[in-house]
Amino acid sequence: MVVPSLKLQDLIEEIRGARTQAQEREVIQKECAHIRASFRDGDPMLRHRQLAKLLYVHMLGYPAHFGQMECLKLIASSRFTDKRVGYLGAMLLLDERHDAHLLITNSIKNDLSQGIQPVQGLALCTLSTMGSAEMCRDLATEVEKLLLQPSPYVRKKAILTAVHMIRKVPELSNVFLPPCAKLLHERHHGILLGTITLITELCERSPEALRHFRKVVPQLAQILRTLVTTGCSTEHSISGVSDPFLQVQILRLLRILGRNHEESSETMNDLLAQVATNTDTSRNAGNAVLFETVLTIMDIRSAAGLRVLAVNILGRFLHNSDRNIRYVALTSLLRLVQSDHSAVQRHRPTVVECLQETDASLSRRALELSLALVNGSNVRAMMQELQAFLESCPPDLRADCASGILLAAERFAPTKRWHIDTILHVLTTAGTHVRDDAVANLTRLIGGAQELHAYSVRRLYNALAEDISQQPLVQVAAWCIGEYGDLLLQGNFEEIEPLQVEEEEVLALLEKVLQSHMSLPATRGYALTALMKLSTRLRGDNNRIRQVVSIYGSCLDVELQQRAVEYDTLFRKYDHMRAAILEKMPLVEQGDPQVDEEVQESKAAAQLSEAAPAPTESQASQLLDLLDLLDGASGNAQHPPLLDPSPGGALVHLLDLPCAPPPPAPIPDLKVFEREGVQLNLSFIRPSENPALLLIIVTATNSSESDVTHFICQAAVPKSLQLQLQAPSGNTVPARGGLPITQLFRILNPNKAPLRLKLRLTYNHFGQSVQEIFEVNNLPVESWQ
Repeated sequence: MVVPSLKLQDLIEEIRGARTQAQEREVIQKECAHIRASFRDGDPMLRHRQLAKLLYVHMLGYPAHFGQMECLKLIASSRFTDKRVGYLGAMLLLDERHDAHLLITNSIKNDLSQGIQPVQGLALCTLSTMGSAEMCRDLATEVEKLLLQPSPYVRKKAILTAVHMIRKVPELSNVFLPPCAKLLHERHHGILLGTITLITELCERSPEALRHFRKVVPQLAQILRTLVTTGCSTEHSISGVSDPFLQVQILRLLRILGRNHEESSETMNDLLAQVATNTDTSRNAGNAVLFETVLTIMDIRSAAGLRVLAVNILGRFLHNSDRNIRYVALTSLLRLVQSDHSAVQRHRPTVVECLQETDASLSRRALELSLALVNGSNVRAMMQELQAFLESCPPDLRADCASGILLAAERFAPTKRWHIDTILHVLTTAGTHVRDDAVANLTRLIGGAQELHAYSVRRLYNALAEDISQQPLVQVAAWCIGEYGDLLLQGNFEEIEPLQVEEEEVLALLEKVLQSHMSLPATRGYALTALMKLSTRLRGDNNRIRQVVSIYGSCLDVELQQRAVEYDTLFRKYDHMRAAILEKMPLVEQGDPQVDEEVQESKAAAQLSEAAPAPTESQASQLLDLLDLLDGASGNAQHPPLLDPSPGGALVHLLDLPCAPPPPAPIPDLKVFEREGVQLNLSFIRPSENPALLLIIVTATNSSESDVTHFICQAAVPKSLQLQLQAPSGNTVPARGGLPITQLFRILNPNKAPLRLKLRLTYNHFGQSVQEIFEVNNLPVESWQ
């Protein structure tokens, strides 16, 4: 005896009337028990009602797997009411992970061949929703026959099913090529839109289909021209734009057909100009068509005037009141700035205005585009705008803005003085947000500009006197005062308001930095070294400096304590060598940072060897530590083992270097990424003349059947390392093992820290946008040790 259960409507009312989740679970568990009993012993004629209730329970998130076999039974039934609920249940309860989905293949095949349109529609919807690769291969012929059926209802659903089959099994492209040419002559909106979508999928996945459909470019152009000029039907018009969905789909297909093909692109030029000039921009539908037109113009080999027109359309988008449209315009202009730089430059004032947007995503995009627009002719004006934005920008944008200004200034600086002023302004405004290499870059810049030493030390002294909270600024100022403090005291400056600085004021300012709770250990190290160097540049008594140095000999920070102890030893035991060891750093040229450091170390070593007599073993050990300190390192340098001293030759052995180091062993390659035929491999090279430099050659290959387009590889390393990304060899990886893309990474690792990479890949493959972010932690040890 089957216990009577609720009707679907009554079940819905009772579930909605439950006051708590426990009551809802109780109602559902009770009804599921009734449904199970009905499946087992109930009337087969009412089974579809029980399954309908189970599907509602499934939609609420409760388990309903026990209804899968009932779906198969209902699909096999001859009654339409059973088939309708059975196919709906199959779409909801079955997928490729369940082997039961293969059992309905024969039922679908029989229903497709029956000729009953509602049943054919149900079977096609189910196949396009949950059809696996095996089902697609088995039923491709039946679907291909339905593409040319007289009923528009069946043909439209068959086309959408064919799209699903192509996505699942790309090798089925040849089956659906012949019917597509006939379907393009259709006037039915749904059939034509589905056909354009099907052709797009075929062209993205099959080079043969791409060549085949390039012949129909004139026909596609005529369809689009008709839509733009005369329209298709008012039924499919939106806000006065004739069938915008069909226009957008045709433009996407034209973009694929015209890419890297001169003849097809030439056929489209006049049409695209007509669409761009005749489309109404007062409505969102018209803006969508215009945006697709711009993307098509930029992807094909269009005429130069047409590309300028596309950039001007994006410029008009920047004045739109809709934030989404402005964001799309900024993103698109950022993509075009490399290929059409002069055209994008015309909209520079509007882009700069977008920096003041309250929306964070818009201001970030505007910042990226503004930095990309900086060149040698507008660098002064753009830097003024960016520096003004830096003062008021949100905290999460300050790091990007500061880094962008520093990189642009380094690349396009008109004079060294302007370059120094720009960096100082950034350090003063957002010093805590600059990159780690900003201090080293500025000290190298000042050191290489001999004519600006006096100007730089005066500017930095004034900035330090006003604010000691910006740690990078304090570090640069301390270094500069230590190197060129004598120029600061001379007072020979071409300034509007000259100010005489006394020795006591300079020493008091550095002591203030040492005693400040805001100073980092590295900043105190800079200040202590500056005091030590001033001991050879000041004319007064050094007792105050010696007293400060001796105080920090008992500091809790090991690095600072070591410096103070060694400096105190230099005062007490090697005072005759102090002037030679602490003289000014030699002028250096801009170049590789590691090479610059090696040049500085070799010069300092040569000067030391000329000024000092042969030391004993303990003296050699002290000199070794001092050489490390002169480099300004933070204590991470590794000391080479001390050689056995020989009379009069300890210093010679200490500074001796091997004449011909053995060649390094080759570093094995590493595969770091593979997905759907796209593979990324890393090759490593460590130049023997600069072992701290690692060259990584990134190679992207593609063994799939579809091209990989818009490929971008970005990388990040820990802050203790320096990374430089060279431009890639291209952005398209041809299918079937075509010419790969290569890109060079230059990583400077002077401290031989363990190497880790974080990579972000973005590209288009099989018509879909792919983004992968992952870390590479298994790099060969030989690449960094």
